[in-house]
Amino acid sequence: MYFCFMSNTTGKIFSLTSFGESHGAALGGIIDGCPAGLEIDLNFIQSELDRRRPGQSHIVTQRKESDKVEFLSGIFEGKTTGTPIGFIIRNENQKSQDYDHLIDAYRPSHADYTYDAKYGIRDHKGGGRASARATISSVVGGAIAKLFLKKFGIKIHAYTSQVGEIKLLKDYHSLDLSKIDSNAIRCPDELIADTMIKRIEQVRKEGDTIGGVITCIAQHVPAGLGEPVFDKLHADLGKAMLSINAVKGFEIGSGFEGVTMKGSEHNDPFYLSGSPIPPVSVSSQIETEKRRKEEAEKKVIRTHTNHSGGIQGGISNAEDIFFRVAFKPVATIMKEQETVNRKLETVKVMGKGRHDPCVLPRAVPIVEAMTALVLADHLLRHRGTRM
Repeated sequence: MYFCFMSNTTGKIFSLTSFGESHGAALGGIIDGCPAGLEIDLNFIQSELDRRRPGQSHIVTQRKESDKVEFLSGIFEGKTTGTPIGFIIRNENQKSQDYDHLIDAYRPSHADYTYDAKYGIRDHKGGGRASARATISSVVGGAIAKLFLKKFGIKIHAYTSQVGEIKLLKDYHSLDLSKIDSNAIRCPDELIADTMIKRIEQVRKEGDTIGGVITCIAQHVPAGLGEPVFDKLHADLGKAMLSINAVKGFEIGSGFEGVTMKGSEHNDPFYLSGSPIPPVSVSSQIETEKRRKEEAEKKVIRTHTNHSGGIQGGISNAEDIFFRVAFKPVATIMKEQETVNRKLETVKVMGKGRHDPCVLPRAVPIVEAMTALVLADHLLRHRGTRM
């Protein structure tokens, strides 16, 4: 007897199970564990999907999809019922014939060969389940997670901080994060954004692709989220980011740069500070004005620096959580490449159809969504750890 354990689900309490292929009838998912009574803002959810949608600018794939979400269960009169939330997004603009030449060929740096090695069968149309289009389910789940986290004052912002060799060197504290969506590349610095866009345009004309880095910040996350050993908060965030197509690196806080510092330089000293109006306590979803005033008068523990990236010992410390995610260049290029096929023959392949020259603009909302799913899950898990 053979047992097959499939990893199409993320989260232990607030969970998302996704399904669907790039050129199938639809993609979708089931969100389980979302508390009852959460007001669902359909316009907000659709706006998050629109940020990931193909065809939104000239520097992304020109596949035309409306990406309209249809909810099938778990929502009644605009609120969650506490039961599984089922949803689908129908595919409308497949051009499967663009992939007919890839029935047997293994494209370089794609999942063609590895899927064949694992399952003995693969969907060659658009990469099937391995397509980045499958991330659409994560964006829906992440949007609902964001609505839940908003009740606790938690905010998540991601932006493009590097394209190829072009880096945004400013610290996120000095940036106006409200400008993230003001340009096609989703970089909050207009001058750097313009340079990034021109670089992508140049690479696209060459029939090539380019990678980069997305920076993400989660603010007002309360202290105490995360588990001490195998489910450390930064470990789950890393796993979530590395589950996104084309991600090749994750670093939190000082990351790899931290190795150049001594312990005396890298440590984040604690100090006591009077608190501003804090985010809602994780022990209660309803906060009275009296409680808010009482909390504002208390001394709270802060750190002078934040090389830890808001997480120590795998548990949040109430400082900003910030990390960076590295994306490789998209593997499909409009240049001829040598490869092999299922018959073990040497052949040549070249990309056809509609593809992203750079994944970053559409990956920004995906990074935010996966962050929201992890934080929502850990917040619910934390609520059961103390009286």
